[in-house]
Amino acid sequence: MTDTALVEPDVLERVLGAALARGGDFAEVFVEDRKMTGISLDDRRVEELSSGHDRGAGIRVVVGDTTGFAHTTDLSEPGLQAAAEAAAAVAREGGGGTRRVELRESRAAAPNEIRTLPSEVAKATKVELLLRADDIARSKSDSIVQVSAGYGDSRRRILVANSDGLLSGDDCVRTRFSVVCVASGDTGMQTGYETAALTVGFELFDLRSIEDVAAEAARRAVTKLSARPAPVGVVPVVIKSGSGGVLFHEACGHGLEADHIVKDSSVYTGRLGELVASPLVTLVDDGTVGPNWGSMAIDDEGRPAQRNVLIENGVLVDYMWDGLSAKKKGRASSGNGRRESYQHLPMVRMTNTFLLPGADDPEEIVAETPHGVYVAHLGGGQVNTATGDFVFGMTEAYLIENGRITEPLRDANLIGNGPDVLSKIDAVGSDFDMCPGTCGKDGQSVPVGCGQPTLRVTGVTIGGTADA
Repeated sequence: MTDTALVEPDVLERVLGAALARGGDFAEVFVEDRKMTGISLDDRRVEELSSGHDRGAGIRVVVGDTTGFAHTTDLSEPGLQAAAEAAAAVAREGGGGTRRVELRESRAAAPNEIRTLPSEVAKATKVELLLRADDIARSKSDSIVQVSAGYGDSRRRILVANSDGLLSGDDCVRTRFSVVCVASGDTGMQTGYETAALTVGFELFDLRSIEDVAAEAARRAVTKLSARPAPVGVVPVVIKSGSGGVLFHEACGHGLEADHIVKDSSVYTGRLGELVASPLVTLVDDGTVGPNWGSMAIDDEGRPAQRNVLIENGVLVDYMWDGLSAKKKGRASSGNGRRESYQHLPMVRMTNTFLLPGADDPEEIVAETPHGVYVAHLGGGQVNTATGDFVFGMTEAYLIENGRITEPLRDANLIGNGPDVLSKIDAVGSDFDMCPGTCGKDGQSVPVGCGQPTLRVTGVTIGGTADA
């Protein structure tokens, strides 16, 4: 439901009119009210307990290819008028007068229902969760020598109005919990981590148990104590469902964002209708899929979140679009205009990006791989959108020998090219999982979801230290 308590609609209409008074083509007011809590625990000591409240508005005015932008923490009508005039200062001279804007409220369904607002839960209860996670992680092995745990929640209310008459809003709650364990052994120190994060309230802990998160972090750290060096060279790779989705988020997702397409800085520019991946691959971006980390009712330009099929059976069928990129091409936004806060301009960003499951049995995929690497968890990475080249860290991986998952491997890099990897997928599992992430682009960070089924790539370069 649109939260007009942030700023009254008649005030927004007058501010938009003032923003266009010097001849602007388009104006927008983005109002945000965000409350946050963060707690961190290190070896049973509370290292940080913080809360914050940010409230403000960003106003942009577009004239041709030029955008003026200003932001303010003053949500009074005079404060908004001053920001609107500052943003309009880059507009062309002439025109004059006041352009009237009539706003029409638009509503979009929330992807899930919030049962318990985190703000209604005592901080002491949240600290107790962190202490419990510490106890659980240490109980898994005597080799665990350090445990760090973190809790965070946020409630973000936004209101978007523009000169096309749009008026829409969202009230989005997110809760996150993470555990990092350090294990010590003959091979030195090894680290394991696990995170639970959903677009839900405190009911996160009904959906994902503290015990599972802490135990998984401890297991990863302890397992790596017996890890051998990873091979080096091109080998078949089986990627477990879930966290491998970050590879496709980075390796091809960014290249399918329309701002890169419009600037001709993507390897996928001009390739609509072409086969760009294995026919087994269907890639989707969808901001409406339940409580996943990138879900929302509307994007940061007020457009309803939606399901966008990007690659279908290997064929490139569409890109992701924000409002301005879409207008340049005479089409509608795909609901992918996102910004970090009211202090930032929106740009094309992913929401929840994932490969759809296929028909193969995940266990059979491994069994039918005589030799290779099984990637159970991927860490961070980077990609060159112009070429599709990427590098990712493997934070949990194992050898595949004679169709069986055998010895754990030390951390190493997965190196390749997005289009090349997509073309080499020869098996896609019937399972599926999602994981949360934070996506950085041009200095802005936003929450996203990544996912995929178990799949096999016939050959990817592993940057290890042992012979393949």
